[in-house]
Amino acid sequence: MQTLAGIKESLRRARQTLLEQYAANPNPARYLRDHTRAIDEHLRLLWRTSGLPDELALVAVGGYGRAELYPRSDVDLLILLPRDADGALQQRLQELVGQWWDIGLEVGHSVRTVAQCIDASADITVQTNLLEARLVDGSRKCFAELLEARQHHLDVRAFYLGKQQEQNERYRRYTDIDFNLEPNLKESPGGLRDLHSVLWIARAAGLGHTWHALAQNGLLTASEARQAQHHQRLLQDMRIRLHQLCGRHDDRLVFDYQQPLAQQLHIAATPQLRASERMMRRYYRTKREIQLLNDVLMQTLRARLFPQAETRTLNRHFIARGDKLGALDDQLFERVPGAILESFLLLQQHPELTGFSAATVRALWRARRLIGPAFRADPANRERFMRILLHGQGLTHGLRRMNQMDILGRYLPAFGRIVGQMQHDLFHVYTVDEHILMVVRNLRRASLPEYAHEFPLSSRLIGQFEQPHLLYLAGLFHDIAKGRGGDHSLLGRRDVVRFCHQHGIAQGDMALIVWLVEHHLLMSATAQKQDLTDQDVIAAFAARIPDERHLTALYLLTVADVRGTSPKVWNAWKGKLLEDLYQATRHYLAHGRIADQIGATQSEAAALLSLYAIQPESYRPFWSQLDDDYFIQHEAQEIAWHTRVLARLHAVDKPAIKTRLSRIGEGLQVLIFQPDQPYLFARICNFFARMNYNIMEAKVHTTRLGFALDSFLVMDASNDKTAYRDVMNYIEYALAEYIGDAKTIPEPAFGRQSRQLKHFPITPEVDIRRNDKGHCILSLVAGDRPGLLARIAYLLTQHQVTIRSAKINTLGARAEDTFWLGCKELPDHHAIQTLRDALLHQLK
Repeated sequence: MQTLAGIKESLRRARQTLLEQYAANPNPARYLRDHTRAIDEHLRLLWRTSGLPDELALVAVGGYGRAELYPRSDVDLLILLPRDADGALQQRLQELVGQWWDIGLEVGHSVRTVAQCIDASADITVQTNLLEARLVDGSRKCFAELLEARQHHLDVRAFYLGKQQEQNERYRRYTDIDFNLEPNLKESPGGLRDLHSVLWIARAAGLGHTWHALAQNGLLTASEARQAQHHQRLLQDMRIRLHQLCGRHDDRLVFDYQQPLAQQLHIAATPQLRASERMMRRYYRTKREIQLLNDVLMQTLRARLFPQAETRTLNRHFIARGDKLGALDDQLFERVPGAILESFLLLQQHPELTGFSAATVRALWRARRLIGPAFRADPANRERFMRILLHGQGLTHGLRRMNQMDILGRYLPAFGRIVGQMQHDLFHVYTVDEHILMVVRNLRRASLPEYAHEFPLSSRLIGQFEQPHLLYLAGLFHDIAKGRGGDHSLLGRRDVVRFCHQHGIAQGDMALIVWLVEHHLLMSATAQKQDLTDQDVIAAFAARIPDERHLTALYLLTVADVRGTSPKVWNAWKGKLLEDLYQATRHYLAHGRIADQIGATQSEAAALLSLYAIQPESYRPFWSQLDDDYFIQHEAQEIAWHTRVLARLHAVDKPAIKTRLSRIGEGLQVLIFQPDQPYLFARICNFFARMNYNIMEAKVHTTRLGFALDSFLVMDASNDKTAYRDVMNYIEYALAEYIGDAKTIPEPAFGRQSRQLKHFPITPEVDIRRNDKGHCILSLVAGDRPGLLARIAYLLTQHQVTIRSAKINTLGARAEDTFWLGCKELPDHHAIQTLRDALLHQLK
C-alpha cells in the first residue's frame, strides 16, 4: 500500500513528465486528456483506501468532468451520497479532502445527495457543472440515479436562456479597458468560454458535445467544425503554457508573460512589431472569429429550440425573420456579390432589426473572399459603401459587424492590415482597428441629441457641421497606417487620397479629409504641450488652419480621438484645454488678431468681484503687486477667486491655502500664498504625490513683494470624484503644515514603477529651448510613476532654475510634461546641456 508521501511524489512525477512531453510535442487535447487521467488514477488510490462505504460515488464535474484539466486548474469534485452523512462519515470525508490537498491537488469539492444536487441546480453554474459529470470511482448505481434525475429536471429552453444571460453578463464584466490589452483567455469575449457555452447548450439539447457531433447534427458545416477545433486548440495551447509560465492558476494574458509566451510559440519579431505584438494580433483575430462562430451557433441553437418567427419580404434579395435580417437564399452573395454591402445598408435602414440571421452570417463569412480588386473597383459597390457612411444611423454597429466578419478589412485593405494590432504606447488600450472604430463611434455619438449633455460644444458643432460623413471618413483613416514604419499621418494621407479619388468625393471635401488625416495630432499636441496664454502660440497654430470649417472639424476629430484612446486618458482638464484652444483660434481667424487679453481679463474679473460687492479700491493694492504675466496666465474667474481670498490679508506669517471644486467639473483648484522659499514647488508636488493626487496644471507666480502665488489643478489618481469635498479641509491644513518649514527637504523618492513600464519601457526624452519672451521651455517624455513631478521640481531647484508654469500631461503610463522656466539661470548652451543631462539621468 502506497504512503501519502509516495502518492504525492508519483503525482508530481506524472505531471512533470506530461509537461516535458508537451514541450517536446505540443498537443493540447492529448495533454488535457492525459493530465485528467493522471489525476483520476491518484484520486482512485486514495478513494479505495479510505474505507468509505461502497454506495458513495466520486464524480468529476466542470472542466475536470469534461477531461480538460489545465496544469494549475482546480480539480472540481462531487462526493455523491445516497443519503445525508452522519457525523462519523463527515469526519472521514474531511480527512479524505485533506489528503487530496496534501498530495498537491487544489480541490473544489461539494458533498451532496442526488436530491440536493437537483435543488442546487437551480443555479445555472451548478446545473452546467452537473451537465459534465463523469464517474471517477465508486457506486455506478448512485451515479446513474444522478444522471437520470438531472435529465428529468433539465429544461433545455430555460438552460439556453440562462446561458445566454450568463454570457451577456460575462461580456459586460470582461469588456473592460483592463482586459483589452491583457485579455483573459478563458472568460473574455472570444475566449474559451464562448466555445464552451455552445457545447453546453448542444449537449443539453442532445445534439452532441464535440464539434464533429455538432456538424453531424447539422448545426455547423464540416469546415466550421475544423475551424472551431483550430481556434480551440490555439487558446488551449496558450492557456497550458500560461499556467506553466506563471506557476499558478491565472488565465489572464498580462504583459509579463506575453513576450515569453511568444518565444515559446516560436513567433519572431519584425522591424515594425515585437514578437508579443505579432502573437497578440493572432490572438485578437482568433477572438474575433470565435465571437462570430459563437453568434452563429447561438442563433442556430435558438432556432432549434424556439418556434420560428414570422418573416416578411424587404426587397428582392432580403427578408426579415423576427428581428434578424436574412438573405432569400444561401447562394445570394455568390450570385450577387454587391448584396454583401447592401445587407449592411439594409440593417441601417431598418433599425428594428438587431442583426443577421445565422444562415446569413455564415453566407457573409464565406462570401468575404469575393471582395477583391474587381469588387472594390465596381462603381456600384463604391456607391453602396458611401451610402453606408452617409446614412449615419447604425453606422458604428455596421462598421463593427463588417470588421468582425472580415469585410471591412477586405474592402479597405489598409484597414485589414491593422486588425488586431496592439499599440504598446501604454495609453491606447484598444487595438488599432478598435481605436479607429471607437473614434468613429465618438463622432457619431456626438451627433445624437440624447448624448448632447456629455460634450455640449462637440454636439453643437457637429449638429451645425455640413456633411458629417467627412468627419467619419477622417476618423476611419486617421490611424490606418499605424505599424508600417514611418509617419503614419503621411502614410494615411496617401491612403485616404486614393480612397477619395476612387469614391468620387468632391475636390473640396477631399481636401478637408486629407488635411484632417495629415494633421490629426496637431491640436492635441498644441493644447497639451504649449502655453495657450501665449499669443504667439495661438497665432502660430492659427497659421496652420485654413479656415473655421477646418478648425471645427479638427476640434471634433481631436476630441473623439483622445476619448478613443482610453477612458482613463480623457478628463475634463484635457477637454477644457482643447476648448480654450478652439475658441482662441476661432477668434484669431475671425479678427486676424488676438483679443486685448490683459484688459479684457481684468474687466471681466472686476465684474465678477462686483457681484460680491467688492469695490476696486479694496483690491487695487493687491493687483499692483502682480505683473502682466499673472493676468495673462490666469482666467478672470481665477483672478476673482484669488482676489477675494487674498486682497484683504494684511499680514502673512504662515501659508494661506484655499481650495475649491474646479470650475471644469472635475478635480480641485488649490491656491497657495506665502513668502517665497527654496524648494517650495518641489514640496507641493511631493505633498500631492503622497496623497495619490495628480497635478494636471501648475501656475507659479512671484509677486513684486516676494510672495509665492501658486495655483494648482489636482485630481485624484484613483478617479474617486466623490472624495474631493472630504479632503478640501485636510489639504488646507496639512499642506500649510508641510510647507511651513523652510528647511531644505530631502530628495523626494520615486514610487514603484508600474508593471506595464517594466515590460514596455519608455525611453526618456528631454528638450530645452528658448523663446523670445525670456523663458526656456522644458519638454520631457518619460514613464510615469509616483513622485516623478516632485523629483523633477527638486532637480530644477537644485540647479536654481525657477518654474513659471507647468502642464502635466499623463497618457496612461506615459508622462509628457512641459515646464516654462526662467532663462537667466541658463545663460548658455553649456548650462542647458548640463541640466538636460541631469534630467535624463534622473528619468532613467
